[in-house]
Amino acid sequence: MIVLGIESTAHTFGVGIVEDRPPHIIVDRRVNYTPSKGGIHPREASLFFMSNASRVLKDALIEAGLTINDVDGIAVALGPGLGPCLRVGATVARVLASYLKKPLIPVNHAVAHIEVGRLLTGFKDPLVVYLSGGNTMILAFSDGRYRIFGETLDIALGNFIDTLVREVGLAPPYVVGGTHKLDLCAEVGGSFINLPYVVKGLDVSFSGILTAALRAFREGKYDLKDICYSVREVAYSAIAEVVERGLMHTKKGELLVVGGVAASKALRSKFEVVSRLRGVKLGVVDPQYAVDNGVMIAWTGLLMLRHGITVEPEKAYIRQRWRPDGVDVPWMG
Repeated sequence: MIVLGIESTAHTFGVGIVEDRPPHIIVDRRVNYTPSKGGIHPREASLFFMSNASRVLKDALIEAGLTINDVDGIAVALGPGLGPCLRVGATVARVLASYLKKPLIPVNHAVAHIEVGRLLTGFKDPLVVYLSGGNTMILAFSDGRYRIFGETLDIALGNFIDTLVREVGLAPPYVVGGTHKLDLCAEVGGSFINLPYVVKGLDVSFSGILTAALRAFREGKYDLKDICYSVREVAYSAIAEVVERGLMHTKKGELLVVGGVAASKALRSKFEVVSRLRGVKLGVVDPQYAVDNGVMIAWTGLLMLRHGITVEPEKAYIRQRWRPDGVDVPWMG
């Protein structure tokens, strides 16, 4: 079985093609929208996607040595994400499925991050830490779905650190050589500044840290490098604490870290300590597939197609706030 997947939830338009016997990635093509200033502008990103979608799709098929008729199903991320961006991928997928009479598979972006993580690590039933620009969640499989045991109460970790480096003049770009600007700035700091540390059960909050850090910067009382260092230690330690609580609560023997923020070496070092202390296996998705990509959509679509989960093109609505705990995952059963 061969499935083509389309990702367009935020800054990446990606096309991935996967096969199930043996499970492997056939091709991974993508383009990234990079704003000239500020954060992602949904309308500008969607226009960028529209200008590049056909080329990315064509290049993916050529690289795979396939025609679109060789594909058994079309998978597309229908949420969560930015509305204008989601509509581009959804429109392309609806057209392909309708014209070619192929099954259309509605994929949840968050679930796709988890499934590509399980594929690449070989983990069976992990506690999942999902850290990205728009999401911060602690999840685990229970009773047919990935249940959310903890999450951010306000802004996601990725949005938090992006906003901070942008407001203090370090970005864009937000990442240089695979390392986030916050981590690069923090590496030359070393004096710790007291900042709000907010953990409530398995939930975290970052808005107070952001406000305090920006106030410290604007008042000029501390060096920027020390502010970055302190922010990183407080925010990453809060995540590590809720992860350890999640492991104690769920009794899982595997810890899987997914999402674009998983690329941080400093954050990974904290997860290594937690996993060693709790005696669990640690799996961190490779940076190439930790960020948004079409492969994760294709692979999750393949799992869904095996279980007959499809949608009629005219009913393939985007869902900007589609939570992963609203998705059945029969393949885990």
